Amino acid sequence: MSMFNKIKKLSQKKFNKSDQHNQDNNPTNTNVVRSSRATPTTASPLPNGESQTPAPSPSQTPNHPMFTSTPTLEVLPLLKDVSSSDRPLLFMKKAHMCSCQCDFSDTLIMPREKEIKRQTLLELVDFLHSSSGKVNETMQSELIRMVSANIFRSLPPAHYENTGAPPEGNDPEEEEPYLEPWWPHLQLVYELLLRYVVSSEIEPKTAKKFISHTFVSRLLDLLYFTDLYNIFYKFLYETERCIGIGELLEILGSVINGFTVPMREEHRLYLVKAIMPLHKSKSISVYHQQLSYCVVQFVEKDYKLADTVIRGLLKFWPLTNCNKEVLFLGELEEVLDVTEPSEFQHCVVPLFTQIGKCLNSAHFQVAERALFLWNNEHIVGLIAENKDVIFPIIFEALEKNMKGHWNQAVHGLSENVRRMFMEMDNDLFEECEKQYQENEAKTWELLEQREMTWKRLEEAASLVAN
Repeated sequence: MSMFNKIKKLSQKKFNKSDQHNQDNNPTNTNVVRSSRATPTTASPLPNGESQTPAPSPSQTPNHPMFTSTPTLEVLPLLKDVSSSDRPLLFMKKAHMCSCQCDFSDTLIMPREKEIKRQTLLELVDFLHSSSGKVNETMQSELIRMVSANIFRSLPPAHYENTGAPPEGNDPEEEEPYLEPWWPHLQLVYELLLRYVVSSEIEPKTAKKFISHTFVSRLLDLLYFTDLYNIFYKFLYETERCIGIGELLEILGSVINGFTVPMREEHRLYLVKAIMPLHKSKSISVYHQQLSYCVVQFVEKDYKLADTVIRGLLKFWPLTNCNKEVLFLGELEEVLDVTEPSEFQHCVVPLFTQIGKCLNSAHFQVAERALFLWNNEHIVGLIAENKDVIFPIIFEALEKNMKGHWNQAVHGLSENVRRMFMEMDNDLFEECEKQYQENEAKTWELLEQREMTWKRLEEAASLVAN
């Protein structure tokens, strides 16, 4: 399948048009047009009623100076207000004009030009989205040239690169997502590219001339590498800068869905070496939903990967981060929901040893989320098939919750799970209860012996002192 067709297949998303009306922000672009004396251009009439420049005549071509010179800002009529014969050249002039970037270092610089470009980009997006948006090859060439001029840029440094603070000092759950200062324009350029890629009016054979392998590679280069897994490696072991990781995982989820069965060994290796290690990042909350989807897709494609995934989760299980632990429990439920009984048996002991620890967590949300696993019918079925192994592991954790957990909701849920075990196999329940009581008696006996030992030591020490 061609690169263009892959992108088109992966880009069938519904975008929220309300996002097109974001307000301008205020930071810096180092490669912009700084002159505020250029005549503004817009896709709609200006509020002050300025006159508009006439549409370019049909005799003009892309080789005309207006396409070869540095783009300038000037007022143009709307595409819908000109004849169909004049529309292609007007479209190209608007696209050429939008390759000019505005200075966002100061809100007082080029305020009208910024709004003008935004309105023009909105009009181009609507034009491609409309049924009348016929775009010939020459128009496509100018359009992609404009897109390239806007999106192929240097990314701003991360916060810790500016401040010198270590990346682990940033808490992505407490910070607002960072948007580039020129995002009000850039967002529309990306949507324009998406509209172009998914348009049914665009011939793939023609579009491949512009959306080439080089173009896609440069697009991925915005995230430092031309390979998804290398980007993940870079994030994990070098920068810890998670910009774009969620979006890449979303794309990867669609790619995984298209994997053939049986799965190739290299894809299994990617899961182990690149996907599962993403769970250890402190900023996992930013992209966990997409990561969880990718992981579940792997298991759905190849059920034999369930044991690999579950053991991978246990390997990276958080020890002190309760919020992260709740995320892991949610993902674990999704994985178990598509796990076959044969694979479940391989990991049942380490899995429920960890679940037992979660049941006794002092953080009520962790304990509660772990107990919610018993609300899933498929998981309960897996537990029932392996009750001889699971009951002895979980029984002690449930008894501790019943006797001493501070949260009433956890206490009530533990009682429900305990009752479920009793109804599932009463004989096994009584055997586990007997074993638990014997262990408790031995524990108390050891404590008493320890206290007696200390008491004798104290008495001996007092005799020596006297």
